[in-house]
Amino acid sequence: MPSSLNLFIYLSSLFSFFFFAMSIQGNGSRESQPLLGPTHHAHTPTFWSSLKATATNSHFNILLIFVPIAIAVSSVGASDGTVFALNFIAIIPLAKLLGFATEELALRTGSTIGSLLNATFGNAVELILGIIALKEGLIRVVQASILGSVLSNILLVLGFCFLFGGMNYQEQTFKDIAAQTSSSLLALTVLALLVPAAYAASATVDQAKEGLLALSHGTAIILLIIYVLFLIFQLKTHVQFFEETATEEETPETTLAFSSALLLAVAGLVSLHAEYLVGAIEGVVEQWGINETFVGIILLPLVGNAAEHVSAVTFAMKNKMNLAIGIALSSSLQIGLLVTPVLVIAGWIFDKPMTLFFENFETVVLFASVLIVNYLIQDSRSNWLEGALLLCAYAIIAIAFYYHPAN
Repeated sequence: MPSSLNLFIYLSSLFSFFFFAMSIQGNGSRESQPLLGPTHHAHTPTFWSSLKATATNSHFNILLIFVPIAIAVSSVGASDGTVFALNFIAIIPLAKLLGFATEELALRTGSTIGSLLNATFGNAVELILGIIALKEGLIRVVQASILGSVLSNILLVLGFCFLFGGMNYQEQTFKDIAAQTSSSLLALTVLALLVPAAYAASATVDQAKEGLLALSHGTAIILLIIYVLFLIFQLKTHVQFFEETATEEETPETTLAFSSALLLAVAGLVSLHAEYLVGAIEGVVEQWGINETFVGIILLPLVGNAAEHVSAVTFAMKNKMNLAIGIALSSSLQIGLLVTPVLVIAGWIFDKPMTLFFENFETVVLFASVLIVNYLIQDSRSNWLEGALLLCAYAIIAIAFYYHPAN
């Protein structure tokens, strides 16, 4: 049976992070509104009303039937293709439930903390998949999933936000300082990947092999420091730049205990399915004739980003663009400034050569993608055409990686 140690460590770190963020905000915070409006409790949620709200919150819940099926089939030693497909499908509704539980918790906080919670717990799937794949020695899959998560957030998720939001509103606006700060940090993330690539190109093979690990470990620590500084900037010193103005009333549908328990239970199931999924990757690569890079960059992020994808698009359709932008870009930033360095340090602990040196093709793709996004958000306005442009860029990249030869 899969070990629950990784899950326990991850959940502990997430809750520690949440309480750290709340402590930064402090009692003197200028946030006075909850995530989606003032809290006027028309009724107090009970266990049964919470259960009903959870069961009916999304049509994706019908896919929960695949959870026991995937566990049963994976336990009896079915083919890798079958195991991969069933666990792939099973994680999708679980990711949505993870997002639902997160939003319920976020309704009890301000919009800044709420956006942060959505991005943090939305990335639970990526970090769980990354740690399990890293322990299995699938370093290329881990690196590809990192890149794929960033690309899917800034191109796919943001593209759908602009597209569907633009269908309801001719033009939408969002706070420029928050968006520009996020884009600047994304540029720093790209720099953290460009420097190792330039280093490897200018050094001999032996020098690069030895120096890249040390460079990656040092860069990972610096990125974590930058992330903490960004939290202080976002939640303490410049919170007004990230606040969303309340426009309508929404109240929690579940109790605090129920949503917290749901978050833990769903994360546990995600960890179980992730281990089965990762274990089947090598067999799938052989059976389906695709390379590990395509699996990591395109397929795995589609599963992991389901929660924040749905949440961000929903907010965009309600013209809550600060929240939508916050989820999409903050999720990318958390991948670049938190998940990536954590996985590098995890490789350091597991004695796996996990570095920040990606292939030149992947680094160029990321650089061009961040450049396009920075151009589109610099005017703090969006429309459906910009969304279509981002989605087309993602489609081009997906086709390129499908036909890109495996290393």
